[in-house]
Amino acid sequence: MPTSARPEQIAAALRRAGLAEVDVSTRRRAEYSSDASLYRVVPSVVAFPRAAEEVAAALEVCRSLGVPLTARGAGTSIAGNAVGAGVVLDFSRHLRRIRGIDPAARTAEVEPGVVLDELQRAAAGHGLRFGPDPSTHNRCTIGGMIGNNACGSRALGFGRTSDNVAALEVLTGTGEHLVLRRGAGPGSSATLAALEKAVGAHLAVIRTELGRFGRQISGYSLEHLLPERGFDTARAFVGSEGTWGVLLSATVELVPVPDRPVLVVLGYPDMADAADAVTGVLPHRPIAAEGLDARIVDVVRRLRGEAAVPQLPSGGGWLLVELPGESDPAGVIRDAGALDHRVVTDPAEAAMLWRIREDGAGLAARSVGGHMSHAGWEDAAVPPERLGAYLRDFEALLAERGLSGVPYGHFGDGCVHVRIDFPLHRPGGVKVFRDFLTDAARLVASYGGSMSGEHGDGRARSELLPLMYSPAALRAFEEVKGVFDPDDVLNPGVVVRPRPLDADLRVPAAVPLRRGLGFAYDDDGGDFTNAVHRCTGVGKCRADLTGSGGVMCPSYLATRDEKDSTRGRARVLQEMANGSLVRGWRAPEVHQVLELCLACKGCASDCPTGVDMATYKAEVLYQSYRRRPRPLSHYVLGGLPRLARMASLAPGLANRLLGSPLAGPGKRLAGVDARRDLPSFAPRTFRSWFRRHPVAPGDPVLLWVDTFTDHFTPQVGIAAVRVLEDAGFSVRIPDKRLCCGLTYISTGRLDTARRLLRRAVDVLAPHAEAGVPIVGLEPSCVAVFRSDARDLLGGGRAPARQTPPEPLRRLPSTAGSASVPAGPDAPESSRVPGDSSGAPGQGASTGSGPKDPRSVGAVRRSPVAVPHVLTLAELLMEREGWEPPSLEGVRAVAQPHCHHHAVMGWDADRALLERAGAAVEAVGGCCGLAGNFGVERGHYEVSVAVAETALLPAVRRAGEEAVVLADGFSCRTQLAALADRRGVHLAELLASRRS
Repeated sequence: MPTSARPEQIAAALRRAGLAEVDVSTRRRAEYSSDASLYRVVPSVVAFPRAAEEVAAALEVCRSLGVPLTARGAGTSIAGNAVGAGVVLDFSRHLRRIRGIDPAARTAEVEPGVVLDELQRAAAGHGLRFGPDPSTHNRCTIGGMIGNNACGSRALGFGRTSDNVAALEVLTGTGEHLVLRRGAGPGSSATLAALEKAVGAHLAVIRTELGRFGRQISGYSLEHLLPERGFDTARAFVGSEGTWGVLLSATVELVPVPDRPVLVVLGYPDMADAADAVTGVLPHRPIAAEGLDARIVDVVRRLRGEAAVPQLPSGGGWLLVELPGESDPAGVIRDAGALDHRVVTDPAEAAMLWRIREDGAGLAARSVGGHMSHAGWEDAAVPPERLGAYLRDFEALLAERGLSGVPYGHFGDGCVHVRIDFPLHRPGGVKVFRDFLTDAARLVASYGGSMSGEHGDGRARSELLPLMYSPAALRAFEEVKGVFDPDDVLNPGVVVRPRPLDADLRVPAAVPLRRGLGFAYDDDGGDFTNAVHRCTGVGKCRADLTGSGGVMCPSYLATRDEKDSTRGRARVLQEMANGSLVRGWRAPEVHQVLELCLACKGCASDCPTGVDMATYKAEVLYQSYRRRPRPLSHYVLGGLPRLARMASLAPGLANRLLGSPLAGPGKRLAGVDARRDLPSFAPRTFRSWFRRHPVAPGDPVLLWVDTFTDHFTPQVGIAAVRVLEDAGFSVRIPDKRLCCGLTYISTGRLDTARRLLRRAVDVLAPHAEAGVPIVGLEPSCVAVFRSDARDLLGGGRAPARQTPPEPLRRLPSTAGSASVPAGPDAPESSRVPGDSSGAPGQGASTGSGPKDPRSVGAVRRSPVAVPHVLTLAELLMEREGWEPPSLEGVRAVAQPHCHHHAVMGWDADRALLERAGAAVEAVGGCCGLAGNFGVERGHYEVSVAVAETALLPAVRRAGEEAVVLADGFSCRTQLAALADRRGVHLAELLASRRS
C-alpha cells in the first residue's frame, strides 16, 4: 500500500500514540531489512511494543497514515513473510511472558514473543510440552509459529501448530479486538458474521481443494471454517502469515512429554529410496520420521570433524525414526526395508544426530560444490506415499537446469527442505531462479502437493498459488482477507495480491567487494560481499547455546538487542555491500553494530553457515583506518607484544607505573576503562627461565612462546615444559621472539599481522617439515595458525573444529621463499628473523614481497609451508604410551577459550581430563574479556554481563574447592577480576600432579 508519510513522520506519530521504543535509525532499519529469506525490504520504522495497548496504538497509526504493518517474532521466516516496507513490530523483546500454565486443562497462555524453548522449560515441570518443534525451537517465537503454522520434526506425532491452539486474542486490520476459538459464533462479531458469509459462498471449493493432506499449508486454511468442523476461527487464523490480524496472546494446548523415546536410524541407497520406505514406517505411529542425506553429513564431517557425526548405518540416505519409549523397534526395522539400521539409546548420541538435522538449513547452504545455496523452493510437500517418486522427478528437474541441492526434511509428513545453488550473483541468475520456481511449482502441483509444507507462502511462493489453486479458491482467499483487513494494512504482498517472487531479492542487489581486502576470503571467491552473505538469517545467534557448550553470540545474550547478534551485524554489512542505505566501510552504522562484537569467533563454528564476524570486524577496522590515524587503544592494546617486550627490560618499573597515580590518566588516554586493573608483568620472562633450563633428552617438540605466557604468566610455560618432558619430549623454543599477530588482527592492523605471520611461518616451517610437532599454550594464538593465517596468507581457512591433519599444508602466500635449512637444529642465523614488535622496518623478513594490500592478489602464488600448531591436549593425546597423572578426586569447572571452542574444538581436552579421572563441567559462552574488548572504555558493563551469562554462575555453584580450569589468558584475567578466583591452565593442573 503506497504512502507518502516519511519515516520521521511515522515515528513521531507512533511516539505521540504512546509507543515508548520507536527506532527510525538507518542502522536499525538495516538490521530488519531481511528475515531468513532471500528478500530485502527496508522498513520505515521498527518499534518494540511493551503491551497490547501499544500494539493497538501502532495499528491505529498505520491505518490512519496508510502505512503497512508487519508483525515479527524472531525473524526466522524463510519465505519472506516477516519483512515489510512500513512499520515492523518486533514482539520478541518485551511481549514474551508466559501468563500461566494450567496442568489440568493441559494449556498455556502466552504472549506472542515467547520463545518456544522457554515455554517447553516452563511446561516440563508439569510433565508437559508444546507438540510442534521446528528446528529453530531455541529462538523462534510462538507468535511466529502461529503466523506460519510451524510444524517441525515431531509434528508427525503431535500435529501442526494449528492442531495445538485453543484460543487466540487478535486485532484485525480494522482494529477490532477478537477472541478466536472453535465454535465462536458469527453473532458475536460483525467480522465473524462477514467471515461466515464469505465461507458460505465458497463451501464447494473449500471442501474439494483445501485440507487434502496434513502438510497443505499454502494459501489460507479455510477448511477449519467449514460448518462440519465447528467454524474453528482460531485454527483458521494459524498460517495466515500476519495478513488477517495481529496476535496479542494465545492459549495453546500441551501434550505429555514422551518417556525416553527410542531412535531408530535406517540406511538406504539414497534419499528417494528412504522416502519410498516411509509408508512402511507410518503404521507404527512414530513421533518423527526425518530424512537425512549423505551430502549434509559430509559437510558436518568437513566442518566439525569426524567426532561430530555418530556412527550411521551403511547407505547414502537415512530415516531417523523416533518412537515412543514403550515401542518395540523390531516392527519398524522389519517393515522399513532398509539396507542397514541402528537403534540409538544414548541420549547424547541421539542429540548429535538431531543437531545435524536441525542445522540442515545452514549446512545445506554450504554443501553444494563449496558455493552458497539459497532458500526459495524451501519446504514443498506431497502426500507421503508419493514422496519417493516426487524426489526423483525433483532431482531430475535440478539436473536439467544445471542446479544442485541437498534434500532433507520431514519425510513422514511428505515435506522436503532443500537449499539450491541459484546463481543469483551472476547475470541472468534471477531468471534462472524464476523459471525454476515456476516449474517446481507445476511439478509439486502435479503430485497433488503443496508449495509450502510449513513455512508459509510469503514473498517466495504467493505469486505461484494460481498453479496450485483454482480461480475460485483464490477468490475465496481474497474475500476472507478483505473481511479481516479490507484496507490491506497487514503484511501486504503476501498470499493475496502478491509481490513478484523475483522482486526485492537481496543477493542480486549486492555489489562485489574484492579489491584491497586484508583477508583472502578464498572460501567465498575472494569477495567480502559473498562472505557476509553467508548469513541466511536463520537466527541461531539469538539462541542461548551456553547450555550445550556453545559460544555464539555473547553480546546478544547480554543485551538482547538485534544489533548485537551475528545476524544483525551481517545484515548491516550486507546493506553496506548494497550501498543504497549504508555507505562505505567507515559508515557509522557499520561501526555501531561491530562495537560490541567480542571477536570471539563463536559464530565461526556455532553458526551453521560459518559466518566469522571476528574476521569481518578485523576487515572493517583495516579498511576504515588504513592510511589514517587510529584510536590510541589500537596502538596500545593492539601493540601489546611490542610494549610487553619493552616492559621486560624493566618489569618492576613497568609495574610501579601501572600502580601509580599516572595509571588513571594513562588509561583514559589509551581508551582503557578505569575499572580495569591491568595485569602485572612477570619479574622474569619464560624465555629467560628457559635459557637456563637444561635440555632434557627425548623426542623433539617445539613450544610456541606467546606474548602472554612469556611476559605475564611464565609459570604456565614452565609447567608445560615439565609436563612435556615427563611425556618423553625434548622441548625447544624458537630462538627469536616471534608473534602470531593476534592483537594486530583484532584491531585491524592486518598488514602488520601478515608480516608477523610470514616471519613466524618461515621459522616454524623447517621444524614441521622435519616432523617435529609444534605446540602452543595460548588457545587464541594456536587458533591464529589454524584459521586466520590461512586467510591472511591467502590459502583459505581451515574448517572449524578441525582435527589435527598432516603437519603442513602448502598454501599460496605473499611470503618469499627464504632459504631456511630443514630440521630443528638449523642455526638461527640462517632462519628468517622475527620479533614481537611488528613495527615497520624492524626485523622485516627476507623477500617479504609487496606491502601494498592492493597488490596482494597478484602475488599469492609461491607456496609456503604453514605448520599445523597443536594444543597441549592434542599433542599429549596423540602421544603413544603416555598416561596422564591421576586427577582422581579433582572437580573442575572448565572455561574453554572461545577461539579454542570455535577453531580447534575442546574434545581433546575433555578426553584427556576424563582419562585422568577428573570430574569436569565445561562451561559454554564467553568469559567476556575477550582480549582487548573488555578492557576498552565503553565495554565494561557488557563484559561483566557476558561473564554473568554462564561462567560466573558456574564458578559460584562449584564452590571454592573446585579447580577453575582456563587456558586462555583473558579468561584467567576476567576470573581474577570479577570472581577473585585463580584460573589454572591445563599445563599447571597436570604439572601439579606429577609423580
